[in-house]
Amino acid sequence: MNREFTNAADPIRLFSEWLAAAEATELNDPNAMALATVDDDGGADVRMVLLKEHDAQGFVFYTNLESAKGRQLRAHPAAALVLHWKSLRRQVRARGPVTAVTDAEADSYFASRSRGSQIGAWASRQSRPLASRAALEATAAEVAERFPAAVPRPPHWSGFRLEPVAIEFWQDGDSRLHDRVVFRRAAGGWERTLLNP
Repeated sequence: MNREFTNAADPIRLFSEWLAAAEATELNDPNAMALATVDDDGGADVRMVLLKEHDAQGFVFYTNLESAKGRQLRAHPAAALVLHWKSLRRQVRARGPVTAVTDAEADSYFASRSRGSQIGAWASRQSRPLASRAALEATAAEVAERFPAAVPRPPHWSGFRLEPVAIEFWQDGDSRLHDRVVFRRAAGGWERTLLNP
């Protein structure tokens, strides 16, 4: 396996390269990531979400702000994430503070979603009790009727940006001699450290 990635200087560029490789090999959702948050009691919570964009400012995902993760992130604005690409035998972890995306960013991404997904964002009271599947489908039908043309972004739906203070790259190695490198944000750039497997 190629170990040159451990000499990279820019973790965002390296992440872009790894994500592009995953997009070429992973059958489903190469942008799927586990997102960890914490609740008011200090309990950890984790779920899968989709990474929608990334750049030097961080990793962006979208959600219902009234969902468990939305409420947790607004109350405790820090998180951790991991992307695992089994076919490539690689993973990337990141952690850091979380901030809300701008309304313009949320509007732009929401407009790019399918009509069905837009309707679902209005219909679902994410993470809260549901009387029945039929009730959810009835609410979705009502929303579709209310918005026969363009579907506006709901006020309770937006996105977050995890601004990484640390990004770790891991690649599987023979005999569990894996390759790991972590980048920590420092004044003026990133500090790189090799880690034992």
